[in-house]
This record gives sequence, structure tokens and C-alpha cells, in this order.
Amino acid sequence: MHANLLQLSKKIRVGAVSYLNTKPLLYGLQHHAVSASIELIEDYPANLARALQENTIDIGLVPVAVIPKLPEAHIISDYCIGATGPVASVCIFSKVPMEQIQSLYLDYQSKTSVNLARVLLNNYWNKEVLLLEAPANFIDLIDGTTAAVIIGDRALDKFDSYPFRYDLAEAWINYSRKPFVFATWVSNKELDPSFIASFNEANALGLSNIETVIDQLTADNNSYDLHTYFTKNISYTLDTAKKEGMAQFLALL
Repeated sequence: MHANLLQLSKKIRVGAVSYLNTKPLLYGLQHHAVSASIELIEDYPANLARALQENTIDIGLVPVAVIPKLPEAHIISDYCIGATGPVASVCIFSKVPMEQIQSLYLDYQSKTSVNLARVLLNNYWNKEVLLLEAPANFIDLIDGTTAAVIIGDRALDKFDSYPFRYDLAEAWINYSRKPFVFATWVSNKELDPSFIASFNEANALGLSNIETVIDQLTADNNSYDLHTYFTKNISYTLDTAKKEGMAQFLALL
């Protein structure tokens, strides 16, 4: 057995994003036998990326932009947070059209979304803007020619709140002709193949129970239609086309 292979006698620390889009995957992890062998930790993407780098978790559903920065990285699952069309929850929101935007706040919660915005500004919109590090209240600062990248549940909450909304997954697909992968399951060490098989089964279980997940969430989330979000906006299978899109994006970084 490989010297760095994590033993199944020890609970595997799994970090997952605390966004709506992960709920089907988390449902699977919580309702499959694999739950007995993992410790589940929820946080936002940038923190999980840091935890994977610092080895305080073993697996993370992390922004793909962090993969090149890891000393050791293994994509361990056939599932991801991806998009084959508009994703709805990663957008530039603005009070003016793109050509008038002069400054842009970058949501601090995800390195991939921030880097995607940079790539698209340079290569798709061919536009220079002043990029600003977002303070905690950055959404309140969207005004005039100042726009913001908003991701996750906050983007869904603000979906119809501004006259101009630019979906970054849709823009990427228009630019690259490839789907986009925002996050994927990455381990920072080799894992037992039997665990990986169980982990994949758990993800599949969650995706086969999307309607149950929606029923559990609907009472608390009325700002955006979750059936649309889980079945049309988010594409969970890490297939060949998504891997090609991911490689193209990482090359542009």
C-alpha cells in the first residue's frame, strides 16, 4: 500500500461548500454507508481550498483554480459543480451595461469565480476594469459604474435585483464552446479505491434524490426555483467535455 495512502480506520475529513448547489451531493454523503467513515465540514470555497492546502481536510469540494496550487491533487469523483448553460449563481450584477462598467468588486468566497471573471474580461469582453477586493458589505456598494461578481446563494437572492446581470458560465460557454466546472472533489493524498467507489456511490445517491432535497429546502428558499437550479442550471456529472473545459480554463490562468 502507498505510504501516503489514508487508512480507512481513520475518519476522512471531507470539506464541502455550504451553498444550495451542494445540497444534493451532501444528501448522498449523509444517507449512504460512507457517512460512517467521514467527518463532514462545511465552509465557503476559498476557506476549503486553504484547508486542503494546509491538510486540515483530506478531501474538498473546492474551486478548480486551487488545483495547480496543491502539492498533491487527485480528482477523486465523477461528480462536480458544473454548468452547460447559464448557472444563475455566479454573475456580474450591475446598474449599467458591461461597456460602462469601470470597477468591479470580486466576491471573496471563491477563487475560481474571481479568476473566471478575470479571464472573461480579458478574453471575451476585451475590457479593462478596476478590480476591487470585496469588503463584507460589497453588495451594498453596487452603484453607478461599479459592479460586482456575486456567487452562491447570495447571487440567487439578488437574481432579479439589478437591471444588468451577466452569467459567467454562459459567457464562458459562449467564449470557449466548452462547459465550465466551478468545483470538483479533490483529495490532497491518495485514498483507498474502495472508499473512492463508495464516495462516488454516495454522490450518485444524492443526485437520484433531488426531489427529496428540494422538498426539504423549499420552505426556507423561495427566491429562486430550486428544481430549475438543480436540474437545469447546475450540471453535476464530471464528463469528458467538462474536463476539457476545466483544462482550458486552468491553462488560461
